[in-house]
Amino acid sequence: MIAINRNKIRDFVFANAIFVILLSLIIIIAIISPKFLSFRVLRDILMQSSVRIIVALGCMLICVLGSADLSGGRMLGLAAVISGTLAQSASYYLKYWPNLSELPIFVPILAAMLVGTAGGLFNGFVVAKLRVPAFLATLGSQMIFLGMNSLYFNRPPNSSQPLGGYLASFSNLGTGSVFNIPYVSIIAISCMALIWFLQTKTRFGHELFIVGGNREAARVSGISVLKIEMITFAVAGAMYGLAGSLEAARTGSATTGYGSAYELDAIASCIIGGCSLSGGIGKVGGVFAGVIIFNVISYGLTFIGVSPYWQNVIKGSIIIIAIAIDMRKYAARKK
Repeated sequence: MIAINRNKIRDFVFANAIFVILLSLIIIIAIISPKFLSFRVLRDILMQSSVRIIVALGCMLICVLGSADLSGGRMLGLAAVISGTLAQSASYYLKYWPNLSELPIFVPILAAMLVGTAGGLFNGFVVAKLRVPAFLATLGSQMIFLGMNSLYFNRPPNSSQPLGGYLASFSNLGTGSVFNIPYVSIIAISCMALIWFLQTKTRFGHELFIVGGNREAARVSGISVLKIEMITFAVAGAMYGLAGSLEAARTGSATTGYGSAYELDAIASCIIGGCSLSGGIGKVGGVFAGVIIFNVISYGLTFIGVSPYWQNVIKGSIIIIAIAIDMRKYAARKK
């Protein structure tokens, strides 16, 4: 009986390693500094995590597909700049479009999402139709998006100056709150619910997991792998675009540097959140935990005075552990 219980405990810890690590980190940091569990700190962590949660959700869909996307950060940066240029007040002295009247708040957000969707469709076409390996395809598109952003950003009268002068309604979307819950966090939670619904309650979600698990089996069963890949990259792009507009609203600015390395954090969050590198596995809750654990590390360890260098050591160690667990699970499935 004791052996059985030990095996059950071991299996539970193994299956929920990410949540065990997160809980352990919170407990350790809270013991050192009880103020860490204050509502203000937890609210700040959630607010800082919200944009990265949205990016990671898009990345998770790509991971479930069994693919990769290195362009998400630069797509976010392009969307941030484009939405920022459409959200400036008429009185701003460096208004990007001087003759453009002030637009409703949904216009820059929609424009950012359309830009992201177009970028995602481009990636999907190169990967699915031209059969370029996703790693190389999105590495190339990463450079394309950065170049497009730089060309757009350098246009007079802006001439590469950081964007500013946003409408109060746009900035409030990134910094405001209702009942002490940030708007940006509400949007992130809504995106989590939407992606969960797509994954679990739609035909697309069902076919996505089949394609990610075994492409050849999916083709034999009549699933259009091309369509699933295109839709997946497009939805991921829309998530990156939305995240870009919210990042611009949250920070009150935008430059070509926005989104740098966001895709790496998103991939790492997906991995430690239980997404399989081999495809076919990925849950919204795991990705949420993955993003939060990185922000708990960054915010929490800074909170108790741990050197940023040690923070990188801890982050890297967690990633390695998560990958090792993922590979062990994959090996177990192959038996």
